Amino acid sequence: MEDPRKNIQTKKKEPDYDLKKYSVIAFIVFLTFCCCILFFFFIYRYHGFAEYWQKLMGILQPIIMGFITAYLLNPVMVFLEKHLLKFLKPRVKGERKAKKMARVIGTVGALAFLLLIIFLLLYMMVPELIKSIQNMMVNLPSEFNDFSDWVDEFMAEDSQMANWLATLGIDLISIGEYLEKIFQNQILPQLKTYMTYVASFTTGVISAFRMFFNFVIGLVIALYLLVGKETFIGQGKKILYAVLPAKAGNNALRLLRVSHQLFGGFISGKIVDSAIIGVICYVGLIILKIPYSLLVAAIVGVTNVVPFFGPFIGAVPSFILIALAEPMKGLYFLVFVLALQQVDGNIIGPKILGDSTGLSSFWVIFAILVGGGLFGFMGMLFGVPTFAVIYWLIREIVAYTLRKRRLPEETRDYIKMENVDIKSGKLHYENKK
Repeated sequence: MEDPRKNIQTKKKEPDYDLKKYSVIAFIVFLTFCCCILFFFFIYRYHGFAEYWQKLMGILQPIIMGFITAYLLNPVMVFLEKHLLKFLKPRVKGERKAKKMARVIGTVGALAFLLLIIFLLLYMMVPELIKSIQNMMVNLPSEFNDFSDWVDEFMAEDSQMANWLATLGIDLISIGEYLEKIFQNQILPQLKTYMTYVASFTTGVISAFRMFFNFVIGLVIALYLLVGKETFIGQGKKILYAVLPAKAGNNALRLLRVSHQLFGGFISGKIVDSAIIGVICYVGLIILKIPYSLLVAAIVGVTNVVPFFGPFIGAVPSFILIALAEPMKGLYFLVFVLALQQVDGNIIGPKILGDSTGLSSFWVIFAILVGGGLFGFMGMLFGVPTFAVIYWLIREIVAYTLRKRRLPEETRDYIKMENVDIKSGKLHYENKK
């Protein structure tokens, strides 16, 4: 017979509420609410946040420069350290002491290599660039008038071209006169005003000194980072696994490795590629006897670091400078740059960069436009590797989710699919007629 006291005890038992579970839910709701408020004030007070952000970036500028310098010089330091270690091991007592000496000498050697490159570039380029800019400022008004006269003569000699352009509603003479008025009445006075301000150079000297000071501090920070990089990496991993669970920490570490691979390969490859293009461009311009050769080659080389749009960004101002001096040489320059960029895009670039980002042409253009719209030139430069990391992360999440649902991961399997069967979980494809 069943004990009646057992039923009485069962009825009196109260439900067991999981206090920890509801506390976690309440905490998540609270954090979500706080994030929404912060996001609202960020949008509402965007200019204020932008001002504080710029101020913070100004304070952190030497540290950021140090990190970037250390990141770029790390391969050079590793190369020197590897060969120095082979030389020092038989000659120094103790392997630890040999490694320490190799690290210090390799780091100093990498910094000396950077300073040597900067010195050589400044020694070769700065005098020529100053000379080219001075000649350009002196000769620019007469060159513009010569260009206008050349257009008038060309239109007078080729009446068929003039008639054809007239049918399109284009009057080059009127356009030339209009541009000449704008140049003489607006651009030239502003240039003279700017040159007057530049002559005082007080603000420029202060800015240059600040930049130089930040660069020196950045070199010191880079020195410390390179010498103790294993310690800093170990501390970062320790903090990572202290904050995150083991599985999330592993995923975060994998993301950092992929980011390093994408950023390192892209940036170092682009620097080498742009340097090669700049040198080839300078040699080609000297052969073609095009004016402002060094200045134009520097513009083409620097802007070439921006993928896809870089050649166009550098070609437009260069063409204007050359065409004002010698119009036909401007056309030669356009043909030369077009051929050079074809060689770079099909031969030099793929050999150096390879498929470093794994992005299609559409996503490269998308990343450049978004990055440039948000962060200017630096956004155009770093937008591609940044979006490559985001693209990789999204691809990994999508692949993981599809695997859990036992669905195919290949994109081609979804091109002609119609739907997914709810019961079997298999893809249904369009009926072929």
